[in-house]
This record gives sequence, C-alpha cells and structure tokens, in this order.
Amino acid sequence: MTRTPVYTHPVEGFGTVSFTPVEPAADAALIHSWVTEERARFWGMGEASRELVQEIYEDVDRRTTHHAFMVSLDGEQVALFQTYDCAEDRVSECYEVQPGDVGVHLLIGPTKGPARHGFTGALIEAFIAYLFKDGGAVRVVGEPDARNAKAIALLERSGFELGPEVELPEIDLPEVYLPAKPARLAFLNRQAAAR
Repeated sequence: MTRTPVYTHPVEGFGTVSFTPVEPAADAALIHSWVTEERARFWGMGEASRELVQEIYEDVDRRTTHHAFMVSLDGEQVALFQTYDCAEDRVSECYEVQPGDVGVHLLIGPTKGPARHGFTGALIEAFIAYLFKDGGAVRVVGEPDARNAKAIALLERSGFELGPEVELPEIDLPEVYLPAKPARLAFLNRQAAAR
C-alpha cells in the first residue's frame, strides 16, 4: 500500500525527502529495530518490546497535539521525526512556552551503505522547511538528552540557539511512561531559520 506524504522537499545533491504519518501497526517493527539499537540509547526506548512501541505510537496517533512521521529519502525510510505542541508536553514545565512553539524529536535510522557527507544536514534542512511552511511554527524547540553531545552539536550547526539544561519530569500514565530526563533546550526562530 502506498501512503501519501504530507510534505515533500527536494534537497539538492541528495534527492527528495518526504514525510508520511506513522502508521503504528505497519511501522512498529521498523521503529522498534531503530530505537533498541545502542546508538539510539538517548531515545529512551532501548528495552521496549515491539508491542510497546506500537502502543506508544498508537497513543501519539490519538493526540491532536503530537505527531509522528516516517521520513523517506527517495522512497527509502531513513528517519523518525516527531513534532508536538510545547504547551501540551512535559517540556512546558521547564521553560516559558511562547505561542507558536513547536517541539521536535528526530531519530535517524541506521545507514545501509557508506555514510553520505552532509546527509543529516540535508534532513535537517527539510525538517526546518516543513516546520516553518505556511506560517506554521513561530519557533522550533529541541530538547535532546543533555548527555547527547552529538545531537546538541548538530542543533548548534543547524542554527539553533542553546538554552539552559533542564530536568524533564517523569510521566507515569496508564497509556505512557516516560522517565525523568536531563535535557538541553535549544531554540530556532523563523528569522534564524531563514538565514
């Protein structure tokens, strides 16, 4: 079955990046294979079963404030991208949310061949274009694990301004559990993204 992307973005020298909403039942096995790798330890799902991964993305799918997308490059799934309304997320307990703040999570899947220089930057370009299209986000908010130096450096290279280190509170609900997490806030406004 072919799914229709909600957004496509050509990236010179790489191909066309597309965003398709996650279908929990169809995508759980692939997402599980990614989040349980050691390289994804900061994603916080290393011990999750495939069934739990599906349940988590079914919960995301039910929400109107949180969205998950499979990201493809020329038809090959290469990343998981999530967006959320910061006012409706635990990050709101850690800083003063502004209208139009959109939070993001990004997990790049393992490469199947030799690494392509600039690949991650090309994906970030597409993500930023998607978030700011049609007057969407006013400001993008990242909150990678504070111990994830690579992710923090990537955000800085992508134009994000680093904010404070915070402690994201634990969430323990029947439908979802998230442990507390040390995070480094990072912000990208429309003007900085345009540069």
